[in-house]
Amino acid sequence: MVRTHTTPKRMAERAQIVLWAAGGQSNIQIAERLRTRAARVCKWRLRFTQEGLQGLMDQPRSGQPRKYTDETERLVLSKLDDPPPAGYAQWNGSLVAESLGIPGHQVWAVLRKHGISLQRRRSGCISTDPEFACKAADIVGLYLDPPENAVVICVDEKPSIQAFERAQGWLKLPNGKALTGANHEYRRHGTTTLSAALNIATGQVKAGHYSRRRRREFLDFMNDIVSQYPEQEIHVIMDNLKTHKPKRDRWIKRHPRVHLHYTPTHASWLNQIETWFSLLTRYALRSASFISVTRHRQAIDAFVSVHNENSAPFEWTKRYVKSVHPKVNYAYLNN
Repeated sequence: MVRTHTTPKRMAERAQIVLWAAGGQSNIQIAERLRTRAARVCKWRLRFTQEGLQGLMDQPRSGQPRKYTDETERLVLSKLDDPPPAGYAQWNGSLVAESLGIPGHQVWAVLRKHGISLQRRRSGCISTDPEFACKAADIVGLYLDPPENAVVICVDEKPSIQAFERAQGWLKLPNGKALTGANHEYRRHGTTTLSAALNIATGQVKAGHYSRRRRREFLDFMNDIVSQYPEQEIHVIMDNLKTHKPKRDRWIKRHPRVHLHYTPTHASWLNQIETWFSLLTRYALRSASFISVTRHRQAIDAFVSVHNENSAPFEWTKRYVKSVHPKVNYAYLNN
């Protein structure tokens, strides 16, 4: 213990006391060499004699008594159920601490313990469709076990995508560091509507650009999709938009190979094309600048081409999200 460099200093000194004592030195001599009190030397010699090496260890200490108890924790949690002070829309840690007369760090410790964030905001939409279970099961069944020799595609539109032109690039700071960003001022150059179809088996995407979002544009895009699979059944997953399901649809009668599957109301997250739209926004649109709608559409087409070269099907899994409220749990599908 004395020779090892990783031994804490206090443990090395206690071991050295034992070694020097075994060599015949007195308590006073050892204390002079260590520049400490003889009583301290006597203490560790006695502890070693009675308990061996375990006697050189520090005994457990109770520590400082708790100043804030479980009752304090209960008060903090119950305070969150009360209306916030006048002039405030919501509670924060400082307001809770001030109203209860306790330090802010104690309030934040309670909030961290229970996973409560007063500033974070989560959004969600619970489907009110009375046929949610059977519609969701139908769509999930297509994802997990598609029909043999059939094509399953997810179709939707991303309307009114604006072509923004804004100054952006790298900026070098006086301290030598560089950062990237965009100017808050921008110019609008019009909008475009993107129709997209995702093949769930391959992950490849077919895109079409239109100026408006009508039934006419939707059927034009669907005709293009159907022409790619002349001898296969096509199962199409889409939402309940009015242009997707008119009362009298002659197009469906002319295409008996096409089977439509509608997502439940307020459950667009069941459509995998929404995931691809998120990728498109993140990787190709959000950080780009366009001087015209034509350039905007070219950028989308370029991303589609790159995506299709390395495409792969999404791994569709299920996970549960636990809400702050102890009696409410939301389960939804995620990829």
